[in-house]
Amino acid sequence: MSATQKNVNKADINSPPPESQDLPLDIMGLFFFAYRDFTGDADALLERQDFGRAHHRVLYFVNLRPGMPVADLLDILKITKQSLARVLRQLIDSGYIEQKTGHTDRRQRLLHATEKGRQFFSTLSATQASRINTAIANLPPNSRQIVLRFMIGMVDPEDRSTLDRLNLTSGL
Repeated sequence: MSATQKNVNKADINSPPPESQDLPLDIMGLFFFAYRDFTGDADALLERQDFGRAHHRVLYFVNLRPGMPVADLLDILKITKQSLARVLRQLIDSGYIEQKTGHTDRRQRLLHATEKGRQFFSTLSATQASRINTAIANLPPNSRQIVLRFMIGMVDPEDRSTLDRLNLTSGL
């Protein structure tokens, strides 16, 4: 291989980004660091329970909407039944979530956080809420609504009705 040829399997991290594209590289990079730090504190707590981010996501939505059907959770998380079954089994076996039969449809499985699950979710959420509240407090008045609109704009349009159902857009 000559000195001018590039190995396509190795990224050249020292090369400048493509200039011909209008890439919001600053925002993309900040998303990486914000997400890393936002999840970092919770990850450490989850790891102590032998849980991961999938467990956190399930705990989040089950606490947000007690009695949520498994089918709705599958739709929100966009994961396979097999993946969800493994995570749910661990959360149920550990006493964080309980599964109840639907009142009108006995085939329906409704998910509820136990007291232990609500407390753990509260602990997981505390540092994340603090991080968000601190960041928003350092912004001009009414910035919360701008942040909400920005985040909603990042969600695929076909999923926005789910945001409404989960009451995640009520701050607008």
